[in-house]
Amino acid sequence: MTLYQVALTGSVLTLAYIASYVFYNVFLHPLRAYPGPLLGRASILYMQKQTFDGALVRWLHSLHEEYGPVVRYAPNELSFIDADLVREVYSHRGSAFEKQRDFYGPDAFGSPPGLIRADQAAHSRQRKLVSHAFSDKALREQEQLLKGYAGLLAQKLQEKAAAAVPIDMVRWFNFTTFDIMSDLTFGEPLHLLEESEYTPWVKSIFGNIKMVAFTSILRRWRLLDALFQRVIPKNIRDQRKSHMEHSSMRVEKRLARQTDRPDIMTYVLRYSGGKDEMEKSLLPTELNSNSGLFMLAGTETTATLLSGMTYHLLRNPEKMERLKKEIRTAFGSFDDVHIGELSQLEYLHACIEEGLRMYPPVPLGLPRTTPRGGAMVNGKWLPGGTVISLQQYAAYHSEYNFKNAESFVPERWMPEGQAEYGSDKRDVFIPFSNGPRNCLGKNLAYHEMRLLCVSVLLHFDLELADDKIWTDQNVYVLWEKNPLMVKLTSVKTL
Repeated sequence: MTLYQVALTGSVLTLAYIASYVFYNVFLHPLRAYPGPLLGRASILYMQKQTFDGALVRWLHSLHEEYGPVVRYAPNELSFIDADLVREVYSHRGSAFEKQRDFYGPDAFGSPPGLIRADQAAHSRQRKLVSHAFSDKALREQEQLLKGYAGLLAQKLQEKAAAAVPIDMVRWFNFTTFDIMSDLTFGEPLHLLEESEYTPWVKSIFGNIKMVAFTSILRRWRLLDALFQRVIPKNIRDQRKSHMEHSSMRVEKRLARQTDRPDIMTYVLRYSGGKDEMEKSLLPTELNSNSGLFMLAGTETTATLLSGMTYHLLRNPEKMERLKKEIRTAFGSFDDVHIGELSQLEYLHACIEEGLRMYPPVPLGLPRTTPRGGAMVNGKWLPGGTVISLQQYAAYHSEYNFKNAESFVPERWMPEGQAEYGSDKRDVFIPFSNGPRNCLGKNLAYHEMRLLCVSVLLHFDLELADDKIWTDQNVYVLWEKNPLMVKLTSVKTL
């Protein structure tokens, strides 16, 4: 055969393969009866383009608006916004549904992996050890540490208010949450609040979030992924290595300290060891991986909620006024602020819940796969290996689940709102996930949200510095947040 004939034959075979692949996905695939866009049902490329563009979250929301509570958006993937998925897949009864490996990828610190990627047995062992650091008892012991950073935030914002220039509240919430979590994880802050600037290490964390989304695309294409791993520029490799070494160094430094301060490591070490050292300890890779997890899950997400809630409150002045009145009536000064009193602020809690609904820090669904033999999901049998997920943003912004879904209405979470919003399907609302894999730091996160919100609104009146739609953002696993420019006015010296 001539070179031309070889090329022609190869082209014909390639086209035939593509045609048969598309034909199978559209007409013969076991999921063919589920509705969704033709291009999505035909090939994974359409979904991956949305991911690459940062548009996946809003695209999936639009698909659910068009097709209903279950959408087939890729050949082997289904998106749900129905609360049944919470009970069947994300609860304790759904333990047979494993995390989708292509989405989560390998653990950067090696094997055995940390909590996120651990199998059920390893996850249970690690969680049991780490959970002590996030108990109610630990939170009470950590109160003064947390309150110190909330007070420092108010102090630094007083300086900015005196300068009478708009500030980016996203940065200030991030400064605070990163300092808090660094102190709890590594035994010392990053001094972001004091320096009013991100460190190179924190900047690299933000950069890695976007890379996670891109690498999840490549993992679906084994040959491309292998090639990409070979051609990654040296500066990116060095940055990744530096990030991991920096985190590991901080863990080692904290382990070397003999202290009973109420940080995470104190509790982990206190309950480690015993009769079976391996069964009751975290291995080095697990310690490093989980420390990295805390420095992302306990920082960016909390700051995201505070930023989003602040924006929605400022866009709804009557809600903001009601919240300020509740806070300023409850506390005569910041010295009066304590955990018990914070948890009793009903309208603040309602605002946080509504903030989590309107602007969930993790807006995507956390994908699971059906077990090898298949499973019943949402009343129908799905074959093994099917990827399923509850899309948080789409679920929370759908009239299928929430009345006036696009409106910021904290009252829906209060007794007074039940006459109008009692039909809301709250079972679908799982901003901290659900079941055995739910967020360990949920209580800490709620307390931080309350404390930092009270610290800001007790000291300042806020006003948006522009009329841009701040929530018009891309998503790469997490929101790619714009600056939230706000004018501060000091209320009084407390």
